[in-house]
Amino acid sequence: MAIVLFLALLVCIADGQLSPTFYRKTCPNLQTVVRSAMTQAVNNEPRMGASILRLFFHDCFVNGCDGSILLDDTATITGEKNAGPNANSVRGYDVIDTIKSNVEAACPGIVSCADIVALAARDGVVLLGGPSWTVKLGRRDATTASQSAANTNLPAPSSSLSQLKTAFANKNLNARDLTALSGAHTIGQARCVNFRSHIYNDANIDASFASQTQQNCPSSGGDNTLAPLDLQTPTAFDNAYYQNLVSQKGLLHSDQELFNNGTQDALVRQYSTNAAAFSRDFAAAMVKMGNISPLTGSQGEIRLDCKKVN
Repeated sequence: MAIVLFLALLVCIADGQLSPTFYRKTCPNLQTVVRSAMTQAVNNEPRMGASILRLFFHDCFVNGCDGSILLDDTATITGEKNAGPNANSVRGYDVIDTIKSNVEAACPGIVSCADIVALAARDGVVLLGGPSWTVKLGRRDATTASQSAANTNLPAPSSSLSQLKTAFANKNLNARDLTALSGAHTIGQARCVNFRSHIYNDANIDASFASQTQQNCPSSGGDNTLAPLDLQTPTAFDNAYYQNLVSQKGLLHSDQELFNNGTQDALVRQYSTNAAAFSRDFAAAMVKMGNISPLTGSQGEIRLDCKKVN
């Protein structure tokens, strides 16, 4: 019996003491409130599902899933919003603020901004036709942020496969998780500045795709011009992203690195023909990502306004 209790304790510690039923008594309608607001946001702009998913990723990869990305700069905090990978790029802060406001009306002072982001990311995927997963809850909000960590920890669009593997391994995510999570690029848009080098300079790209993409992304200027990460179905969460990689039509250099005569080619081929396998692995990897270094217990705080510490 003692061994069983010890193992249960280890599992709890390994998950950062998160639980899917964390708010069952204190905020029983939480998931309904979040889903309702996300439904409205995605109906207004389907791209928002991708934006909130990216917001969650950029939060978790910098000091864990702690809502630190949401903090505005202050005299004492140099926040993450203006870090290189986030400035003029990460969006959806207003949607999180709206959800937080609705949650505060339902159960004031109970639910962290970090947990709201985790739930909203899952709901955005589901609303665009993707898989669902059980979100473990109980994260608390950071009282500080790190622009330098955001600049260092977030993988760049120019990353090699080796660099991507290292960045993910540093967060206890393996190469399979990397390949599955990259499938988030089956939805959303990217800026010209982030794919220009790939479409003009790389050899591992379909010539007609490169030419077509260059029409809206000149060799200089137009940095903020957008292109869909998945040309076929940019607002549907499906496995077309992997089909594009097999056809050498990945928009980012880092995308095509997953299918470039390397270790992930076989898995990319599998996902390109087996949507169910991709959905299963993506959901599992999202749970793992949501477990990156959460603040729990007496750590951090429950922010009343996601943009600032209490």
